[in-house]
Amino acid sequence: MLYHLFTYLNEMDVPGTGVFQYLSFRAAMAIITSLIVTLVFGKRLINILRAKQAGETVRDLGLEGQKEKEGTPTMGGLIILAAILIPTLLFAKLDNIYTITMIITTVGLGAIGFIDDYIKVFKKNKKGLAGKFKVVGQVGIGIVVACLLFFNDNVTVKEKVEVQYIDGFKDKIGENLIGVTEVFKKDEPTVLDYYWVEHHSSKTTVPFIKNNEFDYKWLVPFGDDESKSKWAWLIFVPIVIVIVTAVSNGANLTDGIDGLATGTSAIAGVTLLIFAYISGNIIFSGYLNVMHIPNTGELVIFMSAFVGACIGFLWFNAFPAQVFMGDTGSLAIGGIIAVFAIAIRKELLIPVICGIFLIENVSVMMQVAWFKYTKKKYGEGRRIFLMSPLHHHYQKKGMHEAKIVARFWIVGIMFAVISIVTLKLR
Repeated sequence: MLYHLFTYLNEMDVPGTGVFQYLSFRAAMAIITSLIVTLVFGKRLINILRAKQAGETVRDLGLEGQKEKEGTPTMGGLIILAAILIPTLLFAKLDNIYTITMIITTVGLGAIGFIDDYIKVFKKNKKGLAGKFKVVGQVGIGIVVACLLFFNDNVTVKEKVEVQYIDGFKDKIGENLIGVTEVFKKDEPTVLDYYWVEHHSSKTTVPFIKNNEFDYKWLVPFGDDESKSKWAWLIFVPIVIVIVTAVSNGANLTDGIDGLATGTSAIAGVTLLIFAYISGNIIFSGYLNVMHIPNTGELVIFMSAFVGACIGFLWFNAFPAQVFMGDTGSLAIGGIIAVFAIAIRKELLIPVICGIFLIENVSVMMQVAWFKYTKKKYGEGRRIFLMSPLHHHYQKKGMHEAKIVARFWIVGIMFAVISIVTLKLR
């Protein structure tokens, strides 16, 4: 909103209003605003939740310090949602397709989580929203996001095309130069050896591989190249659904001890922010030879608000937690990370960026699968870990949860560094 207002004032030559054209300024303002919203709105919401007796019902799992958490307000994810949406609405371009997609994701998954928390807290139903309805909601958001990112005309990429030499001259012809041919002398120093072509594409990037682009249309089993491009959505949409569902559930599983999901999400957010800035900047993307995605610079504003919201929420969520985010927050932050990565064509890097989420997910799957297998084979179920997800295993071993969180953050930072290194390591 403020961006559009100040853009209008800048066109009217009002002094100082041009500062809103700078991405770095708006990103900084988004972080500061999200922190202020979190700290101011957060305390008030916690008091409201306490007054409403919206406390967490803790199951007795035999973990140290567990019973002390009984009655701690939940649904604190509302703080995170407010701290993301308010700065985004104030400082981002609201007509940008990527901004619209992220707002839909935040509101949609936040709503699913809120309904789940509301049923648990106010309807006194420990199971919350039935699993099948939760999955239907996640699939629905996945379909909407996939359709927006695949079919919208404003979702494009720019690719370098080498200029061809013809009899000692450069012949520059491209789709974006319809009907126009520019011929340059070969020794002309001001002319580059390439030009940029902007077009719709179903390509993504594969980490750690040179010439690391993969096109979803290659998986379409029928038709010529043009037909495959047209029908690539048949592959793209299911993949988006799986990613959104898996990562949002991964964040939900990670949200088991104070500050763990919030901190690891902030680390992943910073990593994605760097990728978004590079992908949206034609100079940096050209230098690093990564896919240039026009208009994704605006995602920097959104992710700045996201990181600020997570850090601000830690003010109340760090051990000992004054509030829990609940499914309202965990489903939303997981879905945000997933959709953001898809938007900047880094979805295949999610297992590294969200390495903590993946480890937590895999630990649960291993535990359940091994228990079922051994029960069938030996008549009694056996476990790999003392308890899953993995952070509970370390709690059972007597490690303090603050130390567990700190060590998981360190591992998360390691994953973040590995992710960033993929910009050059191929």
